[in-house]
Amino acid sequence: MRVSFDIGGTFTDLVLLDEVTGRAWLGKCLTTYDDFSRAITEGVASVLAAAGVGPADVDGSVVGATTLVTNALIERRGARTALITTAGFGDTLEIGREWRYDLYDPGLVLPEPLVPVELRFEVTERLLADGTVLTALAEDEVHEIAGRMRGSGVESVAVCLINSYADARHEERIGEILAEALPGVPVTLSSRLAPVIREYERTVTALANAYVRPVAGEHFADIERALVTSGTDRPLKLMQSNGGVASVPTAREHPLRLLESGPAAGALGAAAIGRQLGLDQLLAFDMGGTTAKVCIIENHEPTVHHGFEVGRVHRLKAGSGLPVSMPVVDMLEIGAGGGSIAALDDLGLLKVGPHSAGSRPGPAGYGLGGDRPTVTDADIVLGYLDPDYFLGGRMSLDVEASARAMTEKLGSAFGGDPVAAAAGVARVVDEHMALAIQVHATERGYDPRGFTMLAFGGAAPVHAARVARILGLRRVVVPSAAGVLSATGLLIAPPMAEMSRTRLTELADFTDGTPAGIFGALVDEAAAELGEAPERVERYVDMRFVGQGFEIEVHVGENDGPDEYLAAFGEEYLRIYGVRPEYTRAEVVNWRVRAFAAFTRPQLARTVPTSTSTTAAQRTREVWFPETGLTQAPVLRLLELPAGFRLVGPAVLQLPESTAVIGPGDLAELDEHGNLHISIDLPVVGEASAKTEVTA
Repeated sequence: MRVSFDIGGTFTDLVLLDEVTGRAWLGKCLTTYDDFSRAITEGVASVLAAAGVGPADVDGSVVGATTLVTNALIERRGARTALITTAGFGDTLEIGREWRYDLYDPGLVLPEPLVPVELRFEVTERLLADGTVLTALAEDEVHEIAGRMRGSGVESVAVCLINSYADARHEERIGEILAEALPGVPVTLSSRLAPVIREYERTVTALANAYVRPVAGEHFADIERALVTSGTDRPLKLMQSNGGVASVPTAREHPLRLLESGPAAGALGAAAIGRQLGLDQLLAFDMGGTTAKVCIIENHEPTVHHGFEVGRVHRLKAGSGLPVSMPVVDMLEIGAGGGSIAALDDLGLLKVGPHSAGSRPGPAGYGLGGDRPTVTDADIVLGYLDPDYFLGGRMSLDVEASARAMTEKLGSAFGGDPVAAAAGVARVVDEHMALAIQVHATERGYDPRGFTMLAFGGAAPVHAARVARILGLRRVVVPSAAGVLSATGLLIAPPMAEMSRTRLTELADFTDGTPAGIFGALVDEAAAELGEAPERVERYVDMRFVGQGFEIEVHVGENDGPDEYLAAFGEEYLRIYGVRPEYTRAEVVNWRVRAFAAFTRPQLARTVPTSTSTTAAQRTREVWFPETGLTQAPVLRLLELPAGFRLVGPAVLQLPESTAVIGPGDLAELDEHGNLHISIDLPVVGEASAKTEVTA
């Protein structure tokens, strides 16, 4: 048996998996912000009790994901951090990319640097782009800087020297001096974390890692103590943003790799469901208590992107955040979760998010002191959520408190009608998410209408059918473990190490040993981190035409040569941009490997009964739909339904950790794995671009 946990902004999700039978027990509890480990201890106890086993029965590793790294950066709750850089480059953080993310905004706001000017130190040294030493490192200056740091109470240090991606000798020496002069103060070297070009991004990446390193170390120690307390003191693995798991020592040194660990686990879980159902093109739609995320999955694998912005001033405006050069499962994050707060702006217009009520005080309907209307409160007022079956009945909802919040805060715009206000909130959120998904898919060269939406997280199944209808999608799948799919994804994530290196090489300059030599060194680095020789290695290169400023990632084979590189690059260029220039001079900028350790992917079994009577459990309640207004709709519990069950909406189908809302005319059917398939009743206009059959 193995255990996984995903610490989210509102809830902490848990899964206990029996790898022999594939049976899983699911748990969900409010995240405890004062002590994250408490929710883990409580959650582990609950799933063990549900399975009727003891802590000693957990004999496999424990795998976890956490939002702490992201939250520490967004909320600026990291350590007092200093930066050492090459003389003349202390203003890199202000200069940035020297372009504006909004050309026509005279009040443009940029994210504040993570380190103040007084904690930036410049040292005499200089390497050329090929790694040749132009100016030797002034070690006496490093000793003097260390003394000044000691007097300033520095808790963590980042070192990012110009061109250190080409040769790390000066950064390594600075690290040795600081380790001796500042014992106990962690030092992040950019040449170990992100040895790739682009000075601004590399500096921000090293700084962000150093900024969260002390608090992340304490967080991981708390988790390990929680496992000891719960009796499940097994090896702890932590999810990385790229879709692989890493050891705790690796995570302590490079906590920035966990930046999007929970969403990445959700994407892996969605990919596994797609593989199970034979769905090649998925829009993974994850909506939890704080945010919604969307990931494109092709051929049962989520796309990984090498770059991510954290703490954007404007959520949907690229360039308004802090850019980090880390591999991250490519996804769009939308400021719309169950806890997103609705309010009227100065013009009296309804706005939803990006601020969230979190788990404390949470939505008004939680009865924990919150009084501001949220998306969850709207779902309660509209009849989508059952006040007596929230979290499977472990938590009750206060319908009157939700209605009161809608009336008091939004009533002036809706004639004092809480249902009208709630309907307005739902419509704003659904339209906002649909637009964001459309933009995300289009920017990557896809028409979303050819995809199946897979909805998971506590809130996504509530809104998925409506969002799909707006987008023109004909099919939605809600997995049987929808409410905790991210925690399920953790259990199928393989141990993986990813290594990158910048080596600018024009294809015409390739020699027989060029790829083998570079990739071989990267595989050796990955094996050292994994602690064993990898079972499987994937090779990638970032390529561009000579003269271009940015590159795209291309998958290459172990024995490919320049011709194969150019052909693969041309195909990917055509897919993304719709054209392929008649130009043959291309170059490799970055070389990358993803190395996977030996790992057997567990098979998840159907956890719902194969047959049971549903008539006794069926009931109705008043539910609101745009097509009907308030109407009586059947309410059923999915775990009590047999495979092959089908109905035509409107209806509400409940899981212990989530709820699926079926719109009028939509067909819902349950397959043999416990997954719910929803066929959207769209008007037929021309030829359909997506499959409409329902799998059962």
